[in-house]
Amino acid sequence: MIRARRIAGALGAEITGVDLSVPLPGNLVKEIRKIFLDNLVIFFRDQALTEKQYMSFAGQFGEPVEYPMVKGLPGFPKIIEVKKLEHERIPFGGIWHTDTAYLERPPMASMLLAREVPPFGGDTLFANMYLAYEGLSGGLKNLLSGLKAVNSSAKADVSKTREDALKASGAKAKDFLAEHPVVRTHPETGRKALYVNSGHTVRFAGWTEEESAPLLQFLFNHQTRPEFTCRFSWLPGSIALWDNRCAQHNPVNDYHGYRRVMHRITLAGDVPE
Repeated sequence: MIRARRIAGALGAEITGVDLSVPLPGNLVKEIRKIFLDNLVIFFRDQALTEKQYMSFAGQFGEPVEYPMVKGLPGFPKIIEVKKLEHERIPFGGIWHTDTAYLERPPMASMLLAREVPPFGGDTLFANMYLAYEGLSGGLKNLLSGLKAVNSSAKADVSKTREDALKASGAKAKDFLAEHPVVRTHPETGRKALYVNSGHTVRFAGWTEEESAPLLQFLFNHQTRPEFTCRFSWLPGSIALWDNRCAQHNPVNDYHGYRRVMHRITLAGDVPE
């Protein structure tokens, strides 16, 4: 019998009473998915999974796909290693963002499994984009409703957070560009979510970067207000599964001199509408 404990007012629930190393019955998968949709990000503890077990669990919630830039693990190309070593200063994806919003079909969800964690720090923050949209004025909602945003993989701040991972894996950086609605409708819940992010969004379609910058900066600041967020502290064997269609995340870079090694799986998504 599983239990879900909400960890913050905005989003996030920790699920206990389930062993993810074995295939889950269909009714349990359905129950966990409902908790996932209601809470945007779910967490599990003490899950010492092999790569094969990890892939099996992910496959019960979506279609695992390869990450577009970083090579996967040997024998498991759809699992990438997200790590920051003792000598490194910049973490992978160390900025508020929605994963790979620069793709035509951004991922439905992402999943992290903690393999090695520092003795302190290295938490991950998550933010609720439903609340971010709902917290806007009626006038601004009207303005944003007809806009699309241009998202790029080459935006400088986020590109810098991938450099070490690209070098270590031998992969080459590619430039991806995609336009998506600034406000997207979640295909399962029907709720509207703000869908721009500081990691990838460079401007509004039909606007210059200079024209877009003031409004985008307001939205970036607004969508990560403390009351829209939760914070998760990792232990070895912890898993986080978050909904990229309505949540953002940001790994906290406060553990210089220590290792942090995570295994990530990305689940295929659809074209935002």
